[in-house]
Amino acid sequence: MKVPFSWLKEYVDIDVTAQELSDKLFSCGFEVEELIDLSAEIDRVVVGVVKECTPVEGTHLFNCKVDCGEYGNDIQIVTGAPNVYAGMHTPAALDNSSLPGGIRIKAKPMRGIESNGMLCSGEELGLNDDLYPGAEVYGLLDLPKDTVPGTDIAKVVGLDDYIFDISVTANRADCQSVLGIAREVAAVLDKPLKMPALDYKQSDYKYENLDIKVEAQDLCPRYLGHGVRNITPGQSPRWMRRQLALCGLRSISSVVDITNYVMLEIGQPMHAFDMSTLESSQIIVRRAKNEEMIQTLDGKEFKLNENNLVICDGSKPVALAGIMGGMNSEITENTTQLLFESAKFMRDNIRKTARSLGQNTDASSHYEKGIAEYTVEIGMARALHLIEELGCGEITASAFDVSAGAPREGKKFTATLSGINKILGIEVPAENVLDILRRLCFEVERDGDVLTVTAPRYREDIEVGEPDLAEEVIREYGYEHIVPTFLKNSAVTNGGLNPTQKRRTKLKQVMVSQGYFEVSTLAFYSDADLDALHIAEDAKERNVIRLLNPITTNLSIMRTTLAPSMLNTVVENVKKGNTAGRFFEYANVYYPKALPLTELPNEIPHVGFAAFGEGEDFFTLKGTMEELAASFGVSFDYERAEDVPYLHPGISAYVVCDGERVGSFGKLANSIAGELKLPKDSKANNQIYLGEVDFAALSAHMPEGLRYKPISEYDIVTRDLAVVVDEKVSCGSLTNEIKKACKQVGDVELFDIYRSEQLGKGKKSMAFKISFIPDDKALEPKDIERFVKKILGNLKFKLGADIR
Repeated sequence: MKVPFSWLKEYVDIDVTAQELSDKLFSCGFEVEELIDLSAEIDRVVVGVVKECTPVEGTHLFNCKVDCGEYGNDIQIVTGAPNVYAGMHTPAALDNSSLPGGIRIKAKPMRGIESNGMLCSGEELGLNDDLYPGAEVYGLLDLPKDTVPGTDIAKVVGLDDYIFDISVTANRADCQSVLGIAREVAAVLDKPLKMPALDYKQSDYKYENLDIKVEAQDLCPRYLGHGVRNITPGQSPRWMRRQLALCGLRSISSVVDITNYVMLEIGQPMHAFDMSTLESSQIIVRRAKNEEMIQTLDGKEFKLNENNLVICDGSKPVALAGIMGGMNSEITENTTQLLFESAKFMRDNIRKTARSLGQNTDASSHYEKGIAEYTVEIGMARALHLIEELGCGEITASAFDVSAGAPREGKKFTATLSGINKILGIEVPAENVLDILRRLCFEVERDGDVLTVTAPRYREDIEVGEPDLAEEVIREYGYEHIVPTFLKNSAVTNGGLNPTQKRRTKLKQVMVSQGYFEVSTLAFYSDADLDALHIAEDAKERNVIRLLNPITTNLSIMRTTLAPSMLNTVVENVKKGNTAGRFFEYANVYYPKALPLTELPNEIPHVGFAAFGEGEDFFTLKGTMEELAASFGVSFDYERAEDVPYLHPGISAYVVCDGERVGSFGKLANSIAGELKLPKDSKANNQIYLGEVDFAALSAHMPEGLRYKPISEYDIVTRDLAVVVDEKVSCGSLTNEIKKACKQVGDVELFDIYRSEQLGKGKKSMAFKISFIPDDKALEPKDIERFVKKILGNLKFKLGADIR
């Protein structure tokens, strides 16, 4: 939320700098994300008075002599502005000055005439008509004649100001306004708060047929309406337009500006209806009917349902409650009678409506955090005061207050000083506690240790007594007073990582060493993501947990597999021109124990990984698996994976550890690759490979602790062995049987596959490099010959293999 420093000063006599105030706000729980200095980019720009103005023959330029006070009384500046004249007061950017946008001004000749600076327009200073009158005029900014030459231009045009961009937490709805922040400033500086004027006079005139009813009081517990007639449309005063502009809003008309001003100042979203557009002079607050339509002020049309709250006249919706008014009741230059609305709408309903319709506005953002009934009241009073102050209408006696019966006073409760100090863990003197609560506008009566407290009406977040009071006390008293202590049952430990954390860290190191970059994706996606991978309707991945109130329809279920997340990451990178890469993610997948949920789901850590682009293939991922196995002291077998729906049936494999399938990997199925929304020229050039491992299942097979095997002092011996087998025999099967046949076998590496008519139909030759590791003596040729015979015998018996 943006709050101008100058606006805060209207409510509190601030005697510290903007930087000091920023620190104080942070210390009491309000993070100033950015302190914007409006004059930060403007340097050596001052008021200049044009003493002489001579046209340069044959050009559109003027040679001016400019009085810039202490900077020089006779500075020569050449300008092409058509509205320059002798006697004009205008901004002058001197030599070596700077303007917004990083523009530097240097003395240089123009058409052979030396120019020692530049005369400036309002736009060049970053101004518009709302910030300073005449700023949008084509040409130089014409300043008042009483401005003094040499004066810093920031002071003249109001740029000697700061904007606090404050992050307001969701529980402090009372601070989503300038007045709310001013209350906190008054408290932290121990200064009195100057409330904005709320008084007004109303005429005796009353609309006879005007009536307001609230049918959905569960969604609208308080609704105020007040009629105003004899509207005289016009421009708002400069002070109002400036404040709106500093907060990022443009001036529209006096009435519309008042509603925006009250929202910023008081925190109460306001709306004004043109009464001439209301049928039967009625306002009815009700739930929308199914498929009822409304067109909002921004021209969008929405089909509503009974979960949406609308403001209606006698027959039709004229506003989407808490979000935006309808086009059919818009305030125009012809409006002469209006009805002001100030209401409290339930925040959960406004949030759900705004999200479901995709219609988020400044008003809805206020209502989503919550509006107190106190704010509803002073918001209406402030708007009516401004109507009177600006002289743009007559306030009638037609006033309505429809309430569901909420109390009109602050919450009352008791607390103890000892209880507050026990929560804080320190001893805050009683006089400090009472003073802090007084500064925060709590009414407190003390009877020994017991406090009888009445919270301010706008503090609807105060609910649980001592814990909330402890928070209020410590943020004003100072967190630096808290002394670090151990919890009651705490103990000193050696620290370090537990076994699960160590395995996770090691996993990430292994993946990074293989050229993978870690990514972090959301734990949610949609049914469409499972559809895109052709996951069957009865597959276990479809047993999902559905969110009751998803942020968007694209994030409606909790993930049961990482494959969609990995594929979406690849697709987004390819779309943005990253045509090659390797990614991995260590994250949980979520399986419910039962549906509907009665207890927390199983959270199972998985590792998802992907490789794509030129040079990547099936063996990239297989090599990753081999490195993973070696790093964790396990061994993997591989089985052909023909039933993983999103992987190519001939270029994919299951990862098997001690007989249990713990994962799968392979090439993305051609049918799925063809459906991806990728650039046409990228599909043929990008090979996409995906893999996923159930890390919890894999961890169960990892040996506990460290196991060392001494390195043999004798040389490893290698032999090449080529065998002919049936086409259906896999490399994994051969590798497993080779290792089973001889305990001295170490690595088995496939280096060639050969097919020809000479081998026979349905036959292939596979050549392996086999490493033999000696135990307690060097291996001799006769030993190797014996090992090879055992291997060939085992392959012949188990797989029908013949030596080539």
